[in-house]
Amino acid sequence: MKLTGLKEEFNKKNRFELKPGRPTMKAVVTKENGGYDKLEYKDVPIPQLNEGEVLLKVLAAGVNNTEINTRLGWYSSKVTTGTEDLGAGSGEGAQAAAEGDGGWSEATPFPFIQGTDCCGRVEALGEGTDEKLMGARVLVRCCIRTEGWNSPENIWMASDFDGAFAEYVKVPASEVFPIESDWTDEELGTIPCTYGTAENMLHRTNVSAGDRVLIRGASGGVGSAALQLAKRRGAYVIAIAGTSKLHQVKEIGADRVISREEDILSLLGEKSVDVVVDNVAGPGFTAMFKLLDRGGRYVSSGAIAGPMVELDLRDVYLKDLKIIGCTGWDEPVFPNLVSYIEKGEIKPLLAKTFPLEKIVEAQQEFTLKKHVGKFVLIP
Repeated sequence: MKLTGLKEEFNKKNRFELKPGRPTMKAVVTKENGGYDKLEYKDVPIPQLNEGEVLLKVLAAGVNNTEINTRLGWYSSKVTTGTEDLGAGSGEGAQAAAEGDGGWSEATPFPFIQGTDCCGRVEALGEGTDEKLMGARVLVRCCIRTEGWNSPENIWMASDFDGAFAEYVKVPASEVFPIESDWTDEELGTIPCTYGTAENMLHRTNVSAGDRVLIRGASGGVGSAALQLAKRRGAYVIAIAGTSKLHQVKEIGADRVISREEDILSLLGEKSVDVVVDNVAGPGFTAMFKLLDRGGRYVSSGAIAGPMVELDLRDVYLKDLKIIGCTGWDEPVFPNLVSYIEKGEIKPLLAKTFPLEKIVEAQQEFTLKKHVGKFVLIP
């Protein structure tokens, strides 16, 4: 199956229509933009394989901001607030979705199955796939570079095609990675989206031993992953998090922890860090460019506190700074993660598990942001 055809395939209408004799599975179908009532746990057909695809029995599926943001319509360019301001399906996101603009540049393919993270076991093979994959426990690379590694074009499982909030999911065989590890299925289910995103950010900024790395939102999924991965590279890590979570962030390995309520610039001073990893943005964005030393690197793959920010461009060009946006993963990122796990160089940060049918409860608790690490759903 050609990867460039994934969006078209999953935009077909009535793909959840149950037909006599066709085997079914339980799944959570996201019907449209909106609140929790748009999530429906129901019987749907088990996916049918095309050439080059494999069918996975989903063993564990992580919960991420991106699934909630997609449902709420936060990726619309008309939304100017942070993710916490969207509530449970009202406000700017709902209005944008009502106007047919719930995604960044094109409509989201509703109804569809979300679930960006997947630890699964290969249960069936499409034509042209490697027979050695049969029965393997695998992680799914959820970001697919559709036109090769020299093009930034990419699509995402659970945003552009059906994902892992189901008993089974089909994916291109090129995107499954067998893994040999004593981690549980639930622990492996914490990895793909957050750790892949974090490793991609550190890869793009070339974080190495001796770098001073500041991580905003260090208690979240991507932030806590970036903390571990930056320490693995030998960096000195300064972690910003809520006051109640500072001790947990310190335990993960941060060299210094600072409450997000503090005046970061006064505490650290100008030109005090080499790299800023920032998925928060919002009101604290401007200070990050004061903190960066000459030649420093700012990297972001999110903006949960608000995408609309102010920037003094003189900080950028007078200090020769680099601003790096990260969505599409580079080729070494996911193989690197698998190797880190198999070598015992990182550890899982599993906060809590829920049965798949309790997805609303899981997302409600997730949005309270009282946890450190990842929530995982079990079909």
